[in-house]
Amino acid sequence: MDSEELKKRTKEFGLRVIRLTASLPASRVATIIGRKLLRAGTSVGATYRAACRARSKLDFISRTRIAIEEADESLYWMEMLVDADLIPREKLAPVMKEASEVIAILTASVKKARAHLRQKS
Repeated sequence: MDSEELKKRTKEFGLRVIRLTASLPASRVATIIGRKLLRAGTSVGATYRAACRARSKLDFISRTRIAIEEADESLYWMEMLVDADLIPREKLAPVMKEASEVIAILTASVKKARAHLRQKS
């Protein structure tokens, strides 16, 4: 997957998170968790875009690792919504799967960038 495809995919992930948080039940707990999920989920694509404009491989790695952390945090908040019985797992399963796939793709990208750095050393 090239960087443009991954930019589109992480943006779509953010849009899915926006739609998900908009559909949460109107409760104090769901609102609080929803805000945290919204922040983390929309940050994945923005942070990856910043990584694509990195000044060096080390900067790219650092920024991409932050995007991984945001995607993982998004997954955590979705798990909390399910475990707190605020939303059925079946409704979240596709977006949770996407979060896991984005984490895996970004992790592979970091590994590839690290390998490239080692080859230059």
